[in-house]
Amino acid sequence: MEIPVIDFNELEGEKRKETMSLLHQACEKWGFFQVENHGIDKKLMEKVKQLVNSHYEENLKQSFYESEMAKSLKNKDNLRDTDWETSFFIWHRPKSNINEIPDLSEDLGKAMDEYINQLIELAEKLSWLMCENLGLEKGYIKNAFSGEKGPSVGTKVAKYPECPHPELVRGLREHTDAGGIILLLQDDQVPGLEFLKDGEWVKIPPSKNNTIFVNLGDQVEVLSNGRYPSALHRVMALKNGNRLSMATFYNPAVDAVISPAPTLLYPSHYTFQDYLQLYASTKFSDKAARFNSMKKMGNGHHNLLS
Repeated sequence: MEIPVIDFNELEGEKRKETMSLLHQACEKWGFFQVENHGIDKKLMEKVKQLVNSHYEENLKQSFYESEMAKSLKNKDNLRDTDWETSFFIWHRPKSNINEIPDLSEDLGKAMDEYINQLIELAEKLSWLMCENLGLEKGYIKNAFSGEKGPSVGTKVAKYPECPHPELVRGLREHTDAGGIILLLQDDQVPGLEFLKDGEWVKIPPSKNNTIFVNLGDQVEVLSNGRYPSALHRVMALKNGNRLSMATFYNPAVDAVISPAPTLLYPSHYTFQDYLQLYASTKFSDKAARFNSMKKMGNGHHNLLS
């Protein structure tokens, strides 16, 4: 099963229509996809990954393997309600907490800030493209996600260490993401991430050439009235290799009020007789226009049928 790949270079030329269609299908049928030629500085991405890996080796690895969870697994206890990961969370917007993360080097802090500034631009471009495909105004998603200080942005930085008994524990249990648009910079060597598609778990390969992996969260599903669903995913524990994962969440602000976009709602509060009356004159026309007429009628424009 081949994961959709969106090439941003093709959005500027003759293949724009084809690429937009591919993005729409990826959002509608998959809930996840990869982005190539995204415009983020790849040397910077490599630097961030290197600094995060060093941070893990110097500050997190020993304490992880000395934890009670790791000791329990060494004794072959089955850890059903536990995740085999070590992680920390950095808030970027509306207010950063990067200077409060224990033992985080100044180099990593600066590199992360620069990377996130570029990544937010990518998230907003994706939101504009999704709006276009959904027939919404360009800034609809960003505006819907914005509270008084704009959308919320944060990054979960995680390592999935080598596991002595991967059959007894998940790296990260099955879940959908609560937020909006998730942009993942992941390991280029170690696999483990899996997404559910049509009842089957799809193995996501390591990200070569620093492609960005994107998946949609629950709030995009709500805002799109189910058109763009969030996807169930998990991380498998592995006996060999320490997997890096940096998932940045472009989310609604905590005070944002989320609801389906009105233009994406089906019509409601009409009688079947009214629908049949309109149907008689529009049977061989596009049903979307008919639904839109019924929505207007439901909003008080009853003269549509006269």
